[in-house]
Amino acid sequence: MTPRPTVWPAFRYNDAPAAIRFLVDVLGFQETLVVPGAPDREIAHAELTWPEGGGVMLGSTGGPCDGVHDAMRPGGGAAYVVSDHVDEIYARVKDSGVVITEELTDTDYGSHGFSVRDSEGNSWSVGTYRGA
Repeated sequence: MTPRPTVWPAFRYNDAPAAIRFLVDVLGFQETLVVPGAPDREIAHAELTWPEGGGVMLGSTGGPCDGVHDAMRPGGGAAYVVSDHVDEIYARVKDSGVVITEELTDTDYGSHGFSVRDSEGNSWSVGTYRGA
């Protein structure tokens, strides 16, 4: 059983529905919870889990939120996603036409991975390195 996430990187998007589609359909996150917002903030809160453990939270810009998340701007985030299926994910990314910022490579510290930027500028790296 995959443990429930205990650390949640958070992102804000101008187009949160499109971000969810990219993260689910291309990278492979699972849509766990999407809370609609007011008309000026399309997605109030969303949770996406990673099938191999972990997750991210995101929401739309605009409208009232809270002090911490109001200060967040789209495109300034980054996340590293660990996977045993890097080549499969890379193939989906290539097929989607997303801009790859670092091609598939093997590092001297033992990772096999790549990096992309989503449509709003956030960096997503996918690799096999699980940390020391």
